[in-house]
Amino acid sequence: MRKVLCILSVLLFLQTQSEAKHIIGGVLTYECLGNGDYEFTMKVYRDCNCRDCADFDSNAPISIYNCGPGNPCSNLGQGDPIATLRIPLQGKRPIPEPDYPCLIPPDVCVEEGIYQWKLSDFGLSLPLSNDSYHVVYQRCCRNETISNLRLPGDQGATFAVEITPAGQRNCNTTPVFNEFPPTIICNGQRLEFDHSAFDADGDQLVYEFCSPIQGGGPIRQNVNQSSCNGSAPNPPCPPPFNAVNFIVPDYSGTRPMAGNPLISINSQTGLITGVPEIQGQFVVGVCVTEYRNGVPLSRVIRDFQFNVANCDPTIIGRVEADSVSADGKTYTINSCGDPRITINNQSFQQRFIDEHLWQFNINNNQQNFTQWSPTIDFPGVGTYNGQLMLNPGKECGDTINVVVNVFPEVTADFTYDYDTCIAGTVQFTDRSIVPSGEVVDYDWRFGDGNFSDLASPGHEYRIAGNLPVNFSVTDVNSCTDDITKIISYFPVPRLIVISPSAEKGCEPLEVFFDNLSYPINNNYDIVWDFGDGNTSGDISPTHIYDDPGIFTVSVDITSPIGCKTDTTFQDLIEVEASPIAGFDYSPKELNTFQKTVEFYDESIDAFRWYWRFNDEGTANIPSPTYTFRDTGTQVVQLEVIHPSGCRDTAYAYLDIRPEVRFYLPNAFTPNNDSKNEDFKGVGFMEGIKAFNMSIWNRWGELIFETNDPQVGWNGNKFNTGKPSPNGVYVVLVQYIDPRGEQVKLQGTATLVR
Repeated sequence: MRKVLCILSVLLFLQTQSEAKHIIGGVLTYECLGNGDYEFTMKVYRDCNCRDCADFDSNAPISIYNCGPGNPCSNLGQGDPIATLRIPLQGKRPIPEPDYPCLIPPDVCVEEGIYQWKLSDFGLSLPLSNDSYHVVYQRCCRNETISNLRLPGDQGATFAVEITPAGQRNCNTTPVFNEFPPTIICNGQRLEFDHSAFDADGDQLVYEFCSPIQGGGPIRQNVNQSSCNGSAPNPPCPPPFNAVNFIVPDYSGTRPMAGNPLISINSQTGLITGVPEIQGQFVVGVCVTEYRNGVPLSRVIRDFQFNVANCDPTIIGRVEADSVSADGKTYTINSCGDPRITINNQSFQQRFIDEHLWQFNINNNQQNFTQWSPTIDFPGVGTYNGQLMLNPGKECGDTINVVVNVFPEVTADFTYDYDTCIAGTVQFTDRSIVPSGEVVDYDWRFGDGNFSDLASPGHEYRIAGNLPVNFSVTDVNSCTDDITKIISYFPVPRLIVISPSAEKGCEPLEVFFDNLSYPINNNYDIVWDFGDGNTSGDISPTHIYDDPGIFTVSVDITSPIGCKTDTTFQDLIEVEASPIAGFDYSPKELNTFQKTVEFYDESIDAFRWYWRFNDEGTANIPSPTYTFRDTGTQVVQLEVIHPSGCRDTAYAYLDIRPEVRFYLPNAFTPNNDSKNEDFKGVGFMEGIKAFNMSIWNRWGELIFETNDPQVGWNGNKFNTGKPSPNGVYVVLVQYIDPRGEQVKLQGTATLVR
């Protein structure tokens, strides 16, 4: 049962706030003031670079629970605190970035919010109890970019402290951490941070990594926001609390970060050491437990976030070079033939460089240069070793080695030889000058998209033209040179090769003559003779043979420099005679009641006939008769065959119009003699839509209406009411026929009983 010396009526409150997703840590401590009064200090940390995220709570709800062996905490619910206090934010301040002597960390913004209160300010005191008092604050959520938690954006934080029975009896004060951890630690750099705490009572302190505590959840709806799974639990919920969900097995409360050596904490001093090796944001919990005469009095959890980032060195030596050693400390510059070398200094950060000096050993003499990017005249071919020193003798500086190689110059050259009139192989010959005597790479680009790595290759061109041939040669020192020469290449093909798309077919026969001869282009004079009196000057022409026969084709080719060649293809094309399909039919007007058609063959030179009637019927006589099954468009195809086997096809599209024939009677006798009892239309009504028939008396009153052409009027009002008197009634009918046309009819109905 809970015991309270003073009862304070505290109004609970509900704040509607956006989901935070900005919390990066916090800690809650207390100081015993005596007589059941305590002063509490809570520090909450947030990411102030976070966009669209909540600020600190302007009034933080703090709950106090009393539970332990006499009253298990697991029996308590959210509605069971002995008090819930509303603590205003006293102030906030930015946490300064760490100042590393020779490194520049990236920009990270961390802000601290401070809440401080005494129980006596609220008229509240805590009597001695055999159970613990738990002071609790909860808020969601953490940064979504955290690297060691599962779904970090859905996990909040609990900042709580327990006043144990031993702590109450001894009027204990918890230890207070001395410094806030650095907002950024540099990836790959040694970390040494003193995470020790001060204890006013001089008690023994033991440090360890531990799991931070979850609190709240991502629910933001106003009705549920203050629940234990809401983003702002109000009142905060009682213990026992759940630890945050680490990504296992890589991370845990006792191993929150990777490192080499592993990030660890000294249990006696609180010193955190190690070398982080993975970039990211890592939630870390540090617990300090105080002991007096071997008896634990309190345990304080600091929940915070380490940001591991690549930090830029303030000074790095670097020059533009051909190669760099694996450790980044030796830069090699190669020059081929030119001993005058400008060394491009690319060192950074230049604003931190107060002094720089170049030193080179030239002819066994040390020579110094003070220009930022010096130009040095080396004596000639040879290797020269030097250094670039930045801020020599100072803490933040750098020194790199610079090796300059002056190699003998390479000169590329070549000759070529070929038959200028008849296409064949062009022979290329290397004539380069390579003083080192060892060539490691030949690179030929023949100007037609082809290449070779041989010293003196032969190449056969498939195109003609003024072709730029580029040749480069590289020696063992990586010295290279190249040269380009234009080859005027306009021979005639060694062999004329053509590929017609057809060599035999029916008239009219269209043939594409694909000219596969090479090298030719539009600069060549080409004359085709198709053997039927027609010619062409195209490289690969298309020709239509209109008459049957056998035709010889010839081609003459003349190059731009006057070289000639020709070929005749005897009896290359055979064109066979074709029939001409055609037909007529009767009648021309067709409808639902007239679907039989007579067809009349009008083909020329036909030997066989194949009729197809809308893919539903066939015939193979010259002039058939056919009855179509349905209305609408009907496709008729006639294919005829010549004795040569050539074919021709003719088509016709017949429209069989669907018709409705609807008639109205002029009288009916509803006298129960089973004859002429109903008034309704008769006729052929297949395919009609939107049918409506209405009947009106002489006073303009509607007395019957139907949308079903099969339903008639029985003489009673709407077929169920009072019998209508003998007389003449007006009948209106309208419907839409199968072609979508609106039809309206008007008549009279004479009722005789």
